[in-house]
Amino acid sequence: MKTLYIVRHAKSSWSYDSVKDIDRPLKERGINDAHLLSKYLAKEIKRPDVFLSSSANRALHTAVIFCENFGYPLSNLKIKRQLYSFSDGYLVKTVKALDDSFDSAIVFSHDHGINSFVNKFGSKPIAHVTTCGVIGIEFDIKHWKDIKKGNTILVEFPKNHR
Repeated sequence: MKTLYIVRHAKSSWSYDSVKDIDRPLKERGINDAHLLSKYLAKEIKRPDVFLSSSANRALHTAVIFCENFGYPLSNLKIKRQLYSFSDGYLVKTVKALDDSFDSAIVFSHDHGINSFVNKFGSKPIAHVTTCGVIGIEFDIKHWKDIKKGNTILVEFPKNHR
């Protein structure tokens, strides 16, 4: 059995015209939501074996907050530039390439890729994964490369915890 948690980065700021998309920071609300949801989840689920994040500032900052609240060493956080993509292709490739010694993983990525992924591989249709939304999917497999339709076991959005 393998368990995957997918996290859409928290709410980012559009206030800086000269900042490239990859460098956009989190808004204060995003920082607060990331703390709110990660503190809640740290009490509700077993800490994932590996944390992976897009290299985009907003995803990486969200991942750092989750690491802090889960007690996961920042030195072990894996940063994947390929996850800075808005399709599910690299997300699927990243998950399929996970080391089989990990029974669970948490991945921090972006809007469209996440929506496509959770609807393709999860058992519950989800119209839109909001910022800082977390979806958990359990797969009845031994090897990550064999992911197929799984069972959606967790759907959490910050608005449900404010």
